[in-house]
Amino acid sequence: MPGNVEPEKISFVTDDGVNIKGLFLRPAGDAVGVAVLLHMMPATKESWLPLMSRLAALGVASLAIDLRGHGESVEGPDGRLDYKLFEEKDHRAKIHDVEAAARWLAEAGVSGGERPVVVGASIGANLAIAFAADHPKVPGAAALSPGLDYRGVTTPDKVGRFRPQQGLFLAASEEDELSFRTDRELAMLKPDSALKEYRGAGHGTGLWIRRPELLDELASWIAERLT
Repeated sequence: MPGNVEPEKISFVTDDGVNIKGLFLRPAGDAVGVAVLLHMMPATKESWLPLMSRLAALGVASLAIDLRGHGESVEGPDGRLDYKLFEEKDHRAKIHDVEAAARWLAEAGVSGGERPVVVGASIGANLAIAFAADHPKVPGAAALSPGLDYRGVTTPDKVGRFRPQQGLFLAASEEDELSFRTDRELAMLKPDSALKEYRGAGHGTGLWIRRPELLDELASWIAERLT
């Protein structure tokens, strides 16, 4: 992390009683805004650390959370949560985690906390798009390897509700056929999307392992949406 600054461990409770754990990183100076980061399955919040570092260098704060049933977010109102046992309704309920993350940012007084850019990978990408569709003040969503329908979380209907001022960043690799086709379909629904297409680059946050330039491109896009 820049300046040897480590993310702060935070926690909050969703409106349906799930204890969510997160990592929050502020830049060294005043933040120009904030990004909420949603991991893929079965990853955790730590998968976003490379992007959090890039964002901090650009003056952007970031909050990466463990979605319910993953990592440290396993305490629910009725006992332990395990994503491996989830039904579609449980995956759709992850949107409460995103809502609670934005609420935590606003209540903590984070600059721009009421209008974060939302970034996700795989099912997290679908959740990011869904959140942006429901919140007109959100300046954009970035989706790494989204799907048309991941575990009941759909995207074409949500992108169709984006406002003209909301940006959309899409990235996928050609061999990941589902996500690659999804990106092209979503880009047709929103022609001003930033569309990044790769070959042999993998899926979700794995994309930047083989295509490290994606980290800087994504971080720059997020900072531009916030400023």
